[in-house]
Amino acid sequence: MTFEELGLRSEVLKSLKELGFEAPTPIQEQAIPYLLGEDCDFVGLAQTGTGKTAAFGLPLINNINNAARLPQGLIICPTRELCLQITKDLTVYSKYLQGNVTAVYGGTDIRTQISSVKKGTSIIVATPGRLVDLINRKVVQLGEVQYVILDEADEMLNMGFKEDIDAILDQTPIEKNVWLFSATMPNEVARIARTYMHDPLEVSIGHKNQSNENIEHIYYAVKERDRYDAVKRLIDFNPNIYGLIFCRTKNETATVAMKLARDGYNAEPLHGDLTQAMRDRVMERFRSKELQILVATDVAARGLDINNITHVINYNLPDDIENYTHRSGRTARAGKTGQSLVLVNTRENVKIKAIERQMRMTFTQGKIPNPAEICEIQLNKLIENTIATQVKEEDIAPFMEQILASFDNLSKEEVIKKFVSAEFNRFIEYYERAGDLNAAASKEANSDRKNDRSARAREEGKTRFFVNLGRRDGLNPGALVRIICDATSLKSKSIGRIDIMTSFSFVEADEAHTQKILKLVDGYEFEGHKVSIEVTAPSKGSSDGGRDRKFSRGAGSKKGPGSFGGAKKPSFEKRGGFDTKRSGGFERQRNFGSKRNKY
Repeated sequence: MTFEELGLRSEVLKSLKELGFEAPTPIQEQAIPYLLGEDCDFVGLAQTGTGKTAAFGLPLINNINNAARLPQGLIICPTRELCLQITKDLTVYSKYLQGNVTAVYGGTDIRTQISSVKKGTSIIVATPGRLVDLINRKVVQLGEVQYVILDEADEMLNMGFKEDIDAILDQTPIEKNVWLFSATMPNEVARIARTYMHDPLEVSIGHKNQSNENIEHIYYAVKERDRYDAVKRLIDFNPNIYGLIFCRTKNETATVAMKLARDGYNAEPLHGDLTQAMRDRVMERFRSKELQILVATDVAARGLDINNITHVINYNLPDDIENYTHRSGRTARAGKTGQSLVLVNTRENVKIKAIERQMRMTFTQGKIPNPAEICEIQLNKLIENTIATQVKEEDIAPFMEQILASFDNLSKEEVIKKFVSAEFNRFIEYYERAGDLNAAASKEANSDRKNDRSARAREEGKTRFFVNLGRRDGLNPGALVRIICDATSLKSKSIGRIDIMTSFSFVEADEAHTQKILKLVDGYEFEGHKVSIEVTAPSKGSSDGGRDRKFSRGAGSKKGPGSFGGAKKPSFEKRGGFDTKRSGGFERQRNFGSKRNKY
């Protein structure tokens, strides 16, 4: 089927031709002819990257009066990035219809958006919070809206926008068309369909909650302390990676990104503590591929619409099964292929099985690459890059005589060996004593049971320290690692569990370095605060030190910055249960009910 056969106006087809659109995707082919009708509610279930924006955007601009000054179309989406992307796409689609599409989102000056809306617009694309704000200010009038589109509805509900969506829909006319697009179909999405739609047509591309078939899902069993080392090996084994690493918490995201950057990887974090300006800068660098790796939380990464991502790495599995669909869906977009890699401990096999059942897909168990495999991959990459290097003849010509004279006593083979080794030796040196990171089931299970005894359990061979600074002093796990390493010249692999509280913190480190840490870290200055550090002792009756008591204060003075070594075995992991209740599968009929905007 071609776009001409779908029934779109000639002006829209002209735009598509200029964009190079040749044939509709499956969701477009099934949705567009139906949505061109006069009275139609619609539920489209499809993964990200399947062409959903065009599936609702093309019939929307085709149907409305694009010269209208009050909005006739309203698109609600979860994030600023997705809001801007949809606005950009619709503006291009409506190029020859002189459509006016206005983006409304948080994190930027509201006065500029108020001015844009007051100038008149036919379509508003909005995030829920900012739209509610503008409605309350009586800036946005929704009385003439004919079409409401909820894009990535499951994402919006996961982010807590249920009340905002209800409040927005209550401001729209009773007689309107509601089009809902979602990757999954949890209970709350079905509730919206029952409440605000009448006999909607449901189109599923694949089964409900099914993962994109172009994604290869691989899981790796590792010990908790080896997660970071395993991530580094996966990156090294895929030198052309352009990927996302998902972590559960903001602290873990910042820590992993900091360690990767310090170890020479082109990575930055994306989490909720970043200002909008910082977030924009990081996203611009990632889109332009100046950044190779983005380390993100689930919330911060929602709505990202970036093509050509090759890998998604799950540092931890998400607490909610459905979030795995959204994570993995960031790769293999627009018909491309990709890999979703998952790190688990051996007790998490049940979670892998749960995802397989819910998402109707299959994981392959992989093996963390060994040092020899990684070195071979990196050597081949070095050779390829060297051969592809463009020689600037004019610039190098004045130095050639001296260069050739310097190598006069070396054979061609010896010269090649030395040049290759100059770059390659760092991999050989790093991996020469590296072992196998693939976990043995029985040992891993015993280790995990021990770790679960107490949230404050002390690792064997570690000393637990109390630090007088916490979150309100600007301290985070990465900063505490830097303080200890800078003061003592220790490598970060000597540091274990870190717990940052509001006004104080706990950190574990190898027992062998106890006195050194007490002597050199106590009195260290951090952002205008003097660090005080003491040894904690477990209370009686506690198997692993579940409750801290008694402190042994160290003495010493501040030491200047020292070397900051490579991270190998951080243990900042935070566990969370898997919410299987929310993600239980169920089948729904085409007719969601006859209720129509009950208010």
